Amino acid sequence: MNTQTIPTSNPRLTPQEVAQFESEGYLIINKPVLSQDKFDALKAFFEKILGDLPSNERPEAMDVPHFMHPELLKWALDENILNLIEPIVGPDIALFSSHFICKPKGNGKRVPWHEDSAYWKGLVEPMQVATIWFAIDPSTKVNGCMKVIPRSHEGPKKGFSDYDPVDMTHSVFGSEIKKEQREDHRQVYIELQPNECSIHDARIMHGSEPNTSQIRRCGWTLRFASTACKFNEEMFAGAHQVYLAKGQDLGGNRYADPTRTYPEVMKKRGAMSRYKSSH
Repeated sequence: MNTQTIPTSNPRLTPQEVAQFESEGYLIINKPVLSQDKFDALKAFFEKILGDLPSNERPEAMDVPHFMHPELLKWALDENILNLIEPIVGPDIALFSSHFICKPKGNGKRVPWHEDSAYWKGLVEPMQVATIWFAIDPSTKVNGCMKVIPRSHEGPKKGFSDYDPVDMTHSVFGSEIKKEQREDHRQVYIELQPNECSIHDARIMHGSEPNTSQIRRCGWTLRFASTACKFNEEMFAGAHQVYLAKGQDLGGNRYADPTRTYPEVMKKRGAMSRYKSSH
């Protein structure tokens, strides 16, 4: 995925870890991402956002919170996070999206098997997006941690599998990769403690079980790409924004103002079916 040859100034991944990511489509980082004080401040800020969530909205669906809370960018674009992603996408980095997916204890919904790329087809070309899944809470088999199918990003469909509808009563969104196109027996559970993370390719098959435990499970997904990718503003149709995280633009893209909120984008987003599913 790395389209650059310039080395990062302070890489947090070894060449072996980058090679594992490229080969397997994911990487687990079982060590602290942020300093403890920064992590504590992020968690406190998240708790405030969660506390302000309307009672009729599910906490799994806290998509693009940085559009209305630009304060989040000081964590999303922290050098400790960018130094994890730079060895993968290169030194010129765009923040494509972010999402708090918070499964409440007892009735947290499952996330069906899917590929992020299937939802973003046409929005970014080439599809070279890597996601940091950053643990706010413990994320284990007990409370519905993410699971992936290794090497599925290089499978026959290469991130664009066929989907069947599923009941949204117990699922975060309404479709799932057809069973015959998955190899569920190869699934790997991504278990993390707070302030740890994993990184996965946008094309890899992943999902998670419901949270029926008494332990909340929250993660913050941060989705990054090289600025050499082209972000399709015509398909965004005013319902999405991309931010320049580091370096310079290489693809002729326009970027959002990191100091302002975007209520008009959120309004447009709510009216468009493309952006109603959270993943």
